[in-house]
Amino acid sequence: MTAQNVIRPERSDCCLPVTKLETQRLSISYGTRTVLHEVSLPVHKCCVTAIIGPSGCEKSSFLMALNRLLDLLPGARITGRVLLDGEDMLGREVNVTALRRRVSMIFQKPNPFPLSIERNLTLALEHHGIKDRAVQAAIVQNSLRAVGLWPEIKDRLRSSGLALSGGQQQRLCIARAIALQPEVLLMDEPCSALDPRASAQIEELVRVLAKRFTVIIVTHNLQQARRVSDYAALFWSFDGRGELVETGPTEVLFANPQREETGSYVHGAVG
Repeated sequence: MTAQNVIRPERSDCCLPVTKLETQRLSISYGTRTVLHEVSLPVHKCCVTAIIGPSGCEKSSFLMALNRLLDLLPGARITGRVLLDGEDMLGREVNVTALRRRVSMIFQKPNPFPLSIERNLTLALEHHGIKDRAVQAAIVQNSLRAVGLWPEIKDRLRSSGLALSGGQQQRLCIARAIALQPEVLLMDEPCSALDPRASAQIEELVRVLAKRFTVIIVTHNLQQARRVSDYAALFWSFDGRGELVETGPTEVLFANPQREETGSYVHGAVG
């Protein structure tokens, strides 16, 4: 990845007007307080959908509901539906471990395991039953190549993942996620802890990944949202409760917003 080819990632020609994931009247509560109210949002296959909006409108909570990471938080409750290929993922009979393999999460701060670069990937593979060493080696190499890390670290796979730069650590975390061949990648502010060059590399990577995966990215960086996404969804807080205000193709939403909140936000008047 060179400095010249990471500034403006091209749109994916694989983006399809086919719904891969959809929320229907999705609400989130903590105890008796509703923090996100009835969000209905379709997410298209092999497209990048950017979730934007001011702080406090529960964008990250929405993301965590999609693969049921909110189940791990005491007092959190989700109502409504999360449909993946038409099947509701909120049902009690759903295998949550299998769901999180299909819908994988990349967090705001890079979180490699305190293990070797190679072990960061093989540990996840073993957890999901992939134990053949030759198969593991092939997946490790392919995953690291996919995120552009292989040429940089191929001779030090047994070095600690924590010794990598911040941008490299984030790409390692993405490699760890895609090693399991998920269908959807959830990315929560993946560039917020990175310098501009590393951020540009991640942006380019997002566009490349969208050729194979459906990507949902939360970002406060409006220019980043405009550069990398095919669709955008604006969340807003009304009396302390997050709601979906407007969604549509990114360029349409930015150029011709239909709601006052959207126009104010994308033009920098608020937020």
